Amino acid sequence: MAADAELLIDRRRLRRRLSLWRILGIAGLIVAVAAIGYRVRAGATGGGFAVRPQIARISVSGFIAGSEATAKLMKRVGESDAVKGVVVSINSPGGTTTGSEEIFRNLRALAEKKPLVAFVDGTAASGAYITAIAADHIVARETSLVGSIGVLFQYPDVSGLLDKVGVKVESVKSSPLKAEPSGFTPTSPEARAALAAVVGDTYAWFKGLVAERRGMDPQQLATVSDGRVFSGRQSIPLKLVDELGGERQAVAWLETAKGVPKDLPVTDWKPRSESDFSLWSAAGTGADLLGLEGFARHLRALGQEAQAGAQGGLLVLWRPEP
Repeated sequence: MAADAELLIDRRRLRRRLSLWRILGIAGLIVAVAAIGYRVRAGATGGGFAVRPQIARISVSGFIAGSEATAKLMKRVGESDAVKGVVVSINSPGGTTTGSEEIFRNLRALAEKKPLVAFVDGTAASGAYITAIAADHIVARETSLVGSIGVLFQYPDVSGLLDKVGVKVESVKSSPLKAEPSGFTPTSPEARAALAAVVGDTYAWFKGLVAERRGMDPQQLATVSDGRVFSGRQSIPLKLVDELGGERQAVAWLETAKGVPKDLPVTDWKPRSESDFSLWSAAGTGADLLGLEGFARHLRALGQEAQAGAQGGLLVLWRPEP
């Protein structure tokens, strides 16, 4: 009887193990099928396997910081025989000067290969407006926000706080303007003048791009380059945008002005995921898994802005004061 009982227990243990392995096997199969489905979907949306004639949609949203993945995406779009035209859908307050310059150069290179139109689907301010003027035609919604032509350099001054808590930061510098502004001491007039010169030079570069791409004379440029934003309706007579409407109007321009075949599907092309890991990217991935795509994009944008702020540098960003 004891032997029979032990045999019965062993059989039950074996069944449990087999059941566990069956569950793991089924889970692995589901993951494999999901991965294959993702690859197939990626092929239809910018993974390099698209064969059906289409119009590619490249979305520029959130904080613009520059990305190797985005640069590679634009290269893939330019090399795809299936892509007959490109709609750059923009909803962003801007970002860093270097990131905005990078995306502008990449879009201009793409425009040499594919007909390209910009569509302002919300906001194209500051660095995002640099993105928009890379296109030969800009369509904006009537209530969108456009402009904010200007450059910003921000840094914290915690010297007053340090004085209150009795902390003093000492430094040995090779020259007076080295590592200025520090934030630990009040900014000297010489350091402020040096920073203002850099901001002014970059501002001149920004205005030069706008004048060249939008065909503005000095008076027209002065009207729109004081840092303010304009509505889509205001932007038409100011030459900031060319047409009011939605994505349908942007596609229609590609068809009529650039000879893109009519009734092509508009397909999202997205950057391939990068391997960089951060708390923000992890939170964004978690939000994606919960189906909160908009919230995930917002979390990743916050992470990019925090990273850019930590690295320092100039901003072309429309961010109203809280």
